[in-house]
Amino acid sequence: MTRVLDVARIQLVHWPTLLAYPLILLAAMPLLGWGIDISNGETAAAAHEIYLLPAMWGLIAPAHLQTMTQIFPFTLGLGVTRRTFAAATALVVLGQALLLGLGLTAFDAVERLTGGWGRHARIFGLDVFGHGDPLTRWLVYSGPLIAVSAIAVVAGVVFQRWRQNGIYLTVFAAALLLAGAKALVTAQRWWPSIGGFLSGQPSLALFTAYPVVFALALGGAAWLVLRRATA
Repeated sequence: MTRVLDVARIQLVHWPTLLAYPLILLAAMPLLGWGIDISNGETAAAAHEIYLLPAMWGLIAPAHLQTMTQIFPFTLGLGVTRRTFAAATALVVLGQALLLGLGLTAFDAVERLTGGWGRHARIFGLDVFGHGDPLTRWLVYSGPLIAVSAIAVVAGVVFQRWRQNGIYLTVFAAALLLAGAKALVTAQRWWPSIGGFLSGQPSLALFTAYPVVFALALGGAAWLVLRRATA
């Protein structure tokens, strides 16, 4: 475990992209929302939602790409095993998601106390997340961050193993898979059933359980590739 913590500390060398930039974006979201309201002509009396959280999800991805393409070769040169590096990466991903999720929960509480930043705006307390207790909301905010981080880790591992060709082929295969799935669902007329199933799921399942399962599946795939990746 000590070795894993040591490697995790090495991964924190690019702490600005891991934590600083996401926290700066988090602090700036109320101001960005205010600017969007002004441009859209929203009035203080109208309750409305502003969808800025996907920007947070996109911002955390580069850090994990850097981990796999820059830190991984460096640690291999230090004699770190792939298993130790994978465990450290999982620890960093989890720690980052929980910390940022805690920040999002805190800003959600402030948003509620201020009546939507004084203008009935909901940036953090979106209806789709439900209205659970603070612990539930913490987990709901953290789940998507873990899933996005897992996608970035897989992309980094694929690049480290097969370079640009691997990325192109992976994107092409993913696009074909999604297109095939869409065509199948449309042909079978499953969209209403899928919509009904998703609408009946609690927010903790939609935004925590399913993303974590998805991340674990990607993590397993990343490990299979990482075992053969070289510096």
